Amino acid sequence: MIETLSNFFLGKRVLVTGHTGFKGSWLSIWLHEMGAKVVGVSLEPYSERDNYVLSGIGQRIEADLRADIRDREGLKNIFDKYQPEIVFHLAAQPLVRLSYEIPAETYEVNVMGTVNVMEAIRMTDSVRVGVMITTDKCYENHEQEGGYVETDPFGGYDPYSSSKGACEIAIASWRRSFFNPEDFGKKHHVSLASVRAGNVIGGGDWALDRIIPDCIRSIETHKPIAIRSPHSVRPWEHVLEPLSGYLLLAQKMWESPTAFCEGWNFGPEEDAVSTVWDIATLLTQKYGAGELQDCSDASAPHEAKLLMLNINKAKARLGWKPRLDINRCMALVADWYKRYRTEDVYNLCVEQIKDFLA
Repeated sequence: MIETLSNFFLGKRVLVTGHTGFKGSWLSIWLHEMGAKVVGVSLEPYSERDNYVLSGIGQRIEADLRADIRDREGLKNIFDKYQPEIVFHLAAQPLVRLSYEIPAETYEVNVMGTVNVMEAIRMTDSVRVGVMITTDKCYENHEQEGGYVETDPFGGYDPYSSSKGACEIAIASWRRSFFNPEDFGKKHHVSLASVRAGNVIGGGDWALDRIIPDCIRSIETHKPIAIRSPHSVRPWEHVLEPLSGYLLLAQKMWESPTAFCEGWNFGPEEDAVSTVWDIATLLTQKYGAGELQDCSDASAPHEAKLLMLNINKAKARLGWKPRLDINRCMALVADWYKRYRTEDVYNLCVEQIKDFLA
């Protein structure tokens, strides 16, 4: 099914919030390669080494805009001007540890920002599909061994996770209140879904307090890699895995608007669910450099020790499944970080997308 995406997105007007971010930049590159007319709405990129900056994707897409999703009127004006048909909402405050420092801002950006995007969708006649990206951390995590399914309750210990749980509740409310499938074609023409991914890794991520960027920064400066939660278990997946799910879901929603407007998990197979220590070890092996150092701190802010997703629904109903095992995933990650300083990054990303599809 994924190979048919290019024909579907050709010429479609697609708005991506958070396009300067890690996942947003990869999504924008993929959409641009498929011929979509991409409008990006975001704050400035995090650093000059971000995938967005090095790839130059902002100079290739239809519009590269700076806006804060907390500005409801500003968002509405952008939607009015560009009349998107499909919306991917990725903009967020995405860091757990930072959310302890700026809890109110985390809620403002994540919850009210999401509400503002949905309001812009509601007031723009051109929009047909809205894919709202949240996180696997939106679930009330009891650190159970079985993966969470889409109908499990939302929650969250830290401000980030709980804000994403609140986003899911808001999305469900807007879907029932304004985009109800029973009213499609009578009161509205929007299909609205939410998507939750695992711990997404890949080239071009330089955010703080993320294991892969932390590893690469240490390797490049010839310092030991400090691992603060070596035994925490996460569902690791390459960035192209969930993005392929988002793109496939958007196509399905366009073609059958009332059949797919709900919540979806896009995570890895069980073999990719592993500890932070193991994933860092694998990265150093694929990269060919790096030394790990256990820096566990019992007084550090709380982070979940175990988190897994159940992806059976996406497999059964969308025909989607992960394409990369953990070894191939980490090979792609290491490859990007080994080559980004000496090669054309846009072409590197396109090469990895083609490799993923092959």
